[in-house]
Amino acid sequence: MTDAWEWDPSLYSGSAQYYARGRVPYPADLAPAFAAELGLDGSGRLLDVGCGPGSLTLLLAGMFEEAVGLDADGDMLAEAARLAAAAGIGNCRWVHRRAEELPAGLGRFRLVTFAQSFHWLDRPRVAAAVHGMLAPDGVCAHVHASTHGTVHPAIAELVREYLGPVRRAGRGSLPDGTPGSEAAVYRAAGFHGPRRFEVPGRVVTRTVDDVVAEVFSLSSSAPHLFGERRAEFEAELRRRLAPAETFTVRLRKLAVDLWLTRGC
Repeated sequence: MTDAWEWDPSLYSGSAQYYARGRVPYPADLAPAFAAELGLDGSGRLLDVGCGPGSLTLLLAGMFEEAVGLDADGDMLAEAARLAAAAGIGNCRWVHRRAEELPAGLGRFRLVTFAQSFHWLDRPRVAAAVHGMLAPDGVCAHVHASTHGTVHPAIAELVREYLGPVRRAGRGSLPDGTPGSEAAVYRAAGFHGPRRFEVPGRVVTRTVDDVVAEVFSLSSSAPHLFGERRAEFEAELRRRLAPAETFTVRLRKLAVDLWLTRGC
């Protein structure tokens, strides 16, 4: 990630209402895979950092006494609370803070998760804070996943026509994309590992409405970036997707790296 980019509250502005429909849910097999790997039995606490609308938090919440979802976007947390209530999940707590404010008096956790969020953060600072928040034998999980997939080349082309050739992110841009190579960051923070497990990929079917919602759920094409041309963009997007009514997307396997606070 370029050093010139700085996080700002508009990163996902307007995206929360589109997220649940636009993003493909995490596979149902992910929760039992976590339980098997970590021996989860309903005890302890979960912290999901950069939880968005609770996509992973709600999936794992039933395996803990309490699940805490933390995010810097208040609209995302409101959507998470709505989805939790609709699903009858009552052991979740939603915290409106930036990850850089951790530990923020939140206490100790059996599991801390990052799913499609770590790259937005001050990674060394947050990783070090999380290391100190884990209970003895606690684990930090980095979920390598994507809950969206390219369904039509017209989408990226149209976004570039409206927003320019450089990827947008909040009020700034990311000409070099988001950073990778997180393993060195975790190790520098004192973690050991990782131990990896995987969940098989799958094929999903997406409607046009799903695809439109997906586009607006992304930071690079969040609704606010289009300003007064948002409705115009959506109409043109739907026109270019026609006459197809559904799209088939093959999602790659999902990998989870488990980072330990002590060596094996």
